[in-house]
Amino acid sequence: MSSAKPPKLQSLADLKSVKKAIDRQAAERAAQEAARIALAKKQRAEKELFATTVGKVLPLPRKAAISVFKDQPAPIPVQQQLDEQKVLRETMSDAWDTSSLIDTDEALSFRRPGIGADVVRKLRKGDWTVQGQVDLHSLRTDEAREALGSFIRESYKNGLRCVRVVHGKGLGSPGKVPVLKNKVHSWLIQKNQVLAFVQATPVQGGAGALLVLLQSHGVR
Repeated sequence: MSSAKPPKLQSLADLKSVKKAIDRQAAERAAQEAARIALAKKQRAEKELFATTVGKVLPLPRKAAISVFKDQPAPIPVQQQLDEQKVLRETMSDAWDTSSLIDTDEALSFRRPGIGADVVRKLRKGDWTVQGQVDLHSLRTDEAREALGSFIRESYKNGLRCVRVVHGKGLGSPGKVPVLKNKVHSWLIQKNQVLAFVQATPVQGGAGALLVLLQSHGVR
């Protein structure tokens, strides 16, 4: 098997053409090498200039990592609870004079304007079943106010219509004056959810308790 032979140069012109091609390739290689050398010199000069300008550089000492994330508090609506307590205190004042609003009949009763006397009679007779109760007579005044406000609010929210509020007869108070009883009357009158209340029957607590009629749920 014969190997291919290079073409023979036919004339002096062909020889000159080949020489020009070789010279051109050599010039291109020389130009590329010169550009590479120039770039390397420029980069080295820039590094030397940076080092001269900045000076000696030392690495920063490593410190223990510190977590920036702190334990989040439990999702307890503290501010909401404080706001609700504030509302309870503000909407149930001790300064109300209820003497002209309570009927001084045989069972001390109250009914809002527009509520008929028959409603009080039915409440006293037990036509409404007692659906819930709160006992306040062992609490301090502020505790009793907040407990009553919370109880009325939750009872209304849950759709209860008739509830009992135990305030005690005040026999243990100085002078045996029923201080808490009078305050409970005032607080209940200030609650819009309360339509009427009467003193409980002897079986249900007598002078130490009240039967309270609330609005239907959803009625403002």
